[in-house]
Amino acid sequence: MGEVWQKSTYSGNGDGNDCVEVAVIGDAVVLRESDAPRTVVRTTPPALGALIRTLKA
Repeated sequence: MGEVWQKSTYSGNGDGNDCVEVAVIGDAVVLRESDAPRTVVRTTPPALGALIRTLKA
């Protein structure tokens, strides 16, 4: 697909550093777990922002 996946700098580098990765495809934000990269969740920036605000609260 050509998307660029990013992970948190808190995840470190190398093997054994499983984390959630995020990429932007058009108007969508896609998320995957690094140890299961074929499973992808697609959402919108406002919905992801609402989730993050709720988790922080």
